[in-house]
Amino acid sequence: MRKPKIVVLGAGYGGLMTVTRLQKQIGVNEAEIILVNKNDYHYETTWLHEASAGTLHHDRVRYDIREVIDTHKVEFVQASVEEIKSEENRVILDNGEISYDYLVIALGAESETFGIKGLKEHAFSIVNVNAARQIREHIEYQFATYNTEVEKKDERLSIVVGGAGFTGIEFLGELANRIPELCKEYDVDYHKVKLICVEAAPMVLPGFDPELVNYAVSYLEKKGVEFRIGTAIKEGIPGGIIVAKGEDEVEEIKAETVVWAAGVRGNSVIENSGFEAMRGRVKVDLDLRVPGKDNVFIVGDCSLIINEEINRPYPPTAQIAMQQGEVCARNLAALVRGKNELETFEFHNKGTVCSLGEDEAIGTAFGKKVVGGKAALLKKVIDNRSLFMIGGPSLVFKKGKFNIF
Repeated sequence: MRKPKIVVLGAGYGGLMTVTRLQKQIGVNEAEIILVNKNDYHYETTWLHEASAGTLHHDRVRYDIREVIDTHKVEFVQASVEEIKSEENRVILDNGEISYDYLVIALGAESETFGIKGLKEHAFSIVNVNAARQIREHIEYQFATYNTEVEKKDERLSIVVGGAGFTGIEFLGELANRIPELCKEYDVDYHKVKLICVEAAPMVLPGFDPELVNYAVSYLEKKGVEFRIGTAIKEGIPGGIIVAKGEDEVEEIKAETVVWAAGVRGNSVIENSGFEAMRGRVKVDLDLRVPGKDNVFIVGDCSLIINEEINRPYPPTAQIAMQQGEVCARNLAALVRGKNELETFEFHNKGTVCSLGEDEAIGTAFGKKVVGGKAALLKKVIDNRSLFMIGGPSLVFKKGKFNIF
């Protein structure tokens, strides 16, 4: 009797959690498991802001996929997904195609510029390891070049971060720590550096506890960050951005470094494959399957689940993706064994921490607010726990964060 073939697309938090749990739950004779990913490594998306600022080497944020999968049970295929033909149970890759009996889509997110003119061409986005490395090298080049020019261009020392959500704030925290080091290394006057955060929404970290938000803003302002809240970016241009100053007035902000961190969407493969989606995210059933497609699951950034308490979608986070991966693995194991009753996904929020640099953070844990060094310690515990859940103690010892204070 032919073994069912399970194909998992993407080795992010959701995809890897699905595979590493599934390989423990079913035997090699029960099903064939295939993991498809563009790169042969997984990267910790929640660490990319550190690599982008240069406070953490980019190699620290990634690890080899083969280190955490059981290669006797899981076949790894390095390829990019181009299209999913769900009616035919086939996936089109850039180097061929693959068929499946069960499919898990965990392709992750893409940057969302909301159609703002010039942003894709003139702004960086913190989307992957290579992008993070490019941002770090670009910033260092601006500082290294500043004193070599006859006419010094102060815009070389101006950095604009578009967006005051989690990614933007965490990136600003790392930059605030990195800039004094860059100034010392390249003999640059610290007071000439401008670090500007532009946010269209009326507040920083929308949806976060206001008291904690005030703490974060106050801390970052003391570090030299200028906040332009309620200010919309109208256009990205060479050497800066144009923002709306009033109803009919605009202002140009000159900066050789513009980093867009104001939004993500699901993977474009979702829409290109004909799935009904909202910005690349599919509203999945409670068992994480696509409505009307009993053999297709979606986890992570490409899935959309409504928080019934506030009637809004849960934000796409690593925490929710990993919890989805665990449920998805159990449901796949049930299907392989002929069981039709599947587990319903329920998100258990264990708390949220937003870092403000190496030794500062804000957050909530078990219903309590934490700030400062305690929150920073909690952030490291969360990061290490993520590694442990996928790769066990060996991965924690290899990649974990132990610089407590």
